[in-house]
Amino acid sequence: MRQSRVSGAVRLPLLVAHLLVGLWRVRFRLPAMSEAERQATVRRWARRLLALLGVRVHLQGEAPARGGYLLASNHVSWVDIFALLAHQPFTFVAKSEIRGWPVIGPLAAGVGTLFIERGRTRHARTTNGRIAALIEAGGVIAVFPEGTTTQGDRLLPFHAALFQPVIDAGGLVQPVALRYADAAGEPSAIAAYVDDMTLLGSIWRILGAKTIHVKLQFLTPVVTTGLARREVSLASERAIASALNVPLPYRERRTGPDLPDASP
Repeated sequence: MRQSRVSGAVRLPLLVAHLLVGLWRVRFRLPAMSEAERQATVRRWARRLLALLGVRVHLQGEAPARGGYLLASNHVSWVDIFALLAHQPFTFVAKSEIRGWPVIGPLAAGVGTLFIERGRTRHARTTNGRIAALIEAGGVIAVFPEGTTTQGDRLLPFHAALFQPVIDAGGLVQPVALRYADAAGEPSAIAAYVDDMTLLGSIWRILGAKTIHVKLQFLTPVVTTGLARREVSLASERAIASALNVPLPYRERRTGPDLPDASP
């Protein structure tokens, strides 16, 4: 245990410096870059962040060769975003509260995150239109449909409303099953960002683990043509729950028409 804490203490200043460099870049450098340069810069920065945290990413399966789809993943930690960004560029859709998070909020805003203000129907409608336009233009949109994090040992019901833009755009949904493991390959909740945990507390906990493995499993895409958003949402839930070997959310047991969802 002492070795892991010493290692964490050594890496923590480097991590803080890396975060500050990231804040500087999104404020002064990224706006002047081309889209290709922005994507390459963000990917390099995310990979360096993961290396400093001691997080190793393992990929299984492949994402669609072309853009124009919605990437939907289960949600465990703030690390999820950077694990995905280190693999491929995308535009992230997040709840507006994240904008106010220390460090992570400004970084997310700086790389073009679309923030949804829950409970504001007009705002959600406008954001959905922007998302659909990006997908139609060949972009990749990433969402965490559960709307919050878990320990990684279960799956929460997906917000079906998040899938409406990809249906409107006629795009695919790419489900991704995300899981964390320790150095021995056993399931790990060290990276989980839940309850009243602080960002600094989460970082220190991750650094103390020395090495964490995160597996991104790209599953069979869901074709949205002819489907209601509830059907697309449930198909994505089933795919991810099966890959994670966890029960389906309780809502799956319900039957009936495509019920309307509140804006996530």
